Amino acid sequence: MDFGVCVASHVNDIDYIVRAEELGFSHAWCADSQMLWSDCYATLALAARQTSRIKLGTGVAITGTRPAPVTAGSIATINALAPGRTFLGLGAGNTAMRVMGLPPDRVRDLERYIETLRPLLRGEEGIFHAYGRAIPIRHVMPDDGFVNFNDEIPLYVSGFGPKSLAVAGKLGDGAVLAMPANPAVMLNIKHMLQTGASSIHRNLADESYYNTALTTIVVLDDGEAVDSQRVKAECGAMAMAAIHYSYEQVRNFGRQPGGALKYVWDDYVKMIETYPEERRHQRIHAGHNCYVITEEERFLTPEVLKASAVIGTKDEIIDLLQALEQAGLDQVMVLPNFSTRFESIERLARDVIPHV
Repeated sequence: MDFGVCVASHVNDIDYIVRAEELGFSHAWCADSQMLWSDCYATLALAARQTSRIKLGTGVAITGTRPAPVTAGSIATINALAPGRTFLGLGAGNTAMRVMGLPPDRVRDLERYIETLRPLLRGEEGIFHAYGRAIPIRHVMPDDGFVNFNDEIPLYVSGFGPKSLAVAGKLGDGAVLAMPANPAVMLNIKHMLQTGASSIHRNLADESYYNTALTTIVVLDDGEAVDSQRVKAECGAMAMAAIHYSYEQVRNFGRQPGGALKYVWDDYVKMIETYPEERRHQRIHAGHNCYVITEEERFLTPEVLKASAVIGTKDEIIDLLQALEQAGLDQVMVLPNFSTRFESIERLARDVIPHV
């Protein structure tokens, strides 16, 4: 199994990607949320100049904030700096769009976007739908060093539900997933991916299709509680991001949360709805996957933490990851709290990666 780092894009934090490369992490996925972090392509360009082996790409680029030709030109620019180790992760944009008060793109829009994008990533002509027109376009100066289409740019599509996973199976070179809780969940995800692939008579078992899951991993010390301060300091931001996501789902689709979240849900809703509706989108995602707002710390119960991150002893984590690999998971990318990111990947490199 490969291990990657998901990076809250930060132009002054390139040393984190450099250290991940030194520790043996295979991929650095730079997130694309303009109203949260630095520009992902600027971050990737700096990382390309300071690394030599780690694969670099978006984790994930957002369809709703950049037209497909812009995305193609941006990632092909990174491929000119890091030839042969550039990839493109792509998704409809839950947080990046919602932090601007907008919904993510619909699945059908994601699919059309990818249909435009795929030939452009190869330097070929694509059909760009804009202003009521279907416009044939291609990069007209690909041979002057501005971009690189000669080295392949794999496309990994983010999917969380059956429809988006079907698009990922149909049109992606791999998929970006929520972390499967167990091998049975992973096998069900593979089934949904294959459903999409089958619509164009594609068999993913015959290809080097590449699945990556996002999580945070915390290795417990002997006798340590799952809600210790150290555990919260490593994965609390990921846990709160799950609550933020659930609130958006309820607000937009009426999907009431179950499981671990139901025990904190009423308290969270009461707290977040003290903020004015017209600016609430600015507050919901504050601290997103970086740190936990003080007034939200009480929601980090043991159940919420365990539901949103991989927390366990060294042996428990190794056993789970080995089982997921057997079920078809190729990579885990980790996104710890910002303040503990170095300590987290150092621990993984020491205790987990050599054994999986």
